[in-house]
Amino acid sequence: MKENLSVVIPVYNSEKTLTELTQRIDAALKERCDRYEIILVNDGSRDASWSTVKQLMQANPAIRGINLMRNYGQHNALLCGIRAARYEITVTMDDDLQHLPEEIGKLLDKLAEGYDVVYGIPEKLVHSLWRNLSSKLSKRFLARILGLKRLKYISAFRAFKTDLRRSFASFNGPNVIMDALLTWGTDNFGTVEVVEQQRSVGRSNYTLGKLINLGMTVLTGFSTIPLKFASFTGFFLTLFGVGILIYAVIRSLQEGSVPGFPFLASIISIFSGAQLFALGIFGEYLGSIFHRSMNQPAYTLAEDNEDITSKG
Repeated sequence: MKENLSVVIPVYNSEKTLTELTQRIDAALKERCDRYEIILVNDGSRDASWSTVKQLMQANPAIRGINLMRNYGQHNALLCGIRAARYEITVTMDDDLQHLPEEIGKLLDKLAEGYDVVYGIPEKLVHSLWRNLSSKLSKRFLARILGLKRLKYISAFRAFKTDLRRSFASFNGPNVIMDALLTWGTDNFGTVEVVEQQRSVGRSNYTLGKLINLGMTVLTGFSTIPLKFASFTGFFLTLFGVGILIYAVIRSLQEGSVPGFPFLASIISIFSGAQLFALGIFGEYLGSIFHRSMNQPAYTLAEDNEDITSKG
């Protein structure tokens, strides 16, 4: 049985790869799918990506284009494209040709085994040693934080049942983590090994700083782990302080005084640091609540497929 498939691709400064990418997706899906669409979401590109998208749309009716008003981020652009998807299965992938269109079939075969979400995990990472290590650690960390205990890693190359978007239909906010939103609708995740290709054009937009920021967004926006950690830290430090107090009282009764001002000063520093650390975590959560309370949209459309069609 052939699938009906929506392929969602966030586009950022990728005018040089879009033509080849869409041609290879076409070739990979024509025999596999009954109906399919390729949704290209331009996320505030600074090059001619949107002009290229419009040209591709005129040449191929399966291609749909959405132009965001500014750069909102990869996950925000994904959310926009997923909400616009028209078919039963959605595949997400990057625009730089590292995710091979020819490997989409592996995701679909694994999804057909009964999973709701399937991640394409690279058989071999193709970046530098430092980039590979940071990528592995960050993806494993995100999987653990999101409660995906059966998964070692997560990936931007994924296939899932489009109906899952109903679980986050009312979500609205600037901090979007697509993998976290998918966990709102299911815990039935699977993985399959895929071939990943070296990036041939441009450079990755994910720096170490952005990976750390992503981790903080997941921690404070979609998890209560930092709060629990702060609570446990405060509890054990309080017990430690009580123990020190008992020790000081006993020593004072035995010897009349308690020598060791540096020791006491270090204890005070430990407690002060613990308090500031806990306050910092609370501040991150308050910041997340503040952004949510502003009701700031996850994205805003500047132009989409229907607009272009009507103008034509």
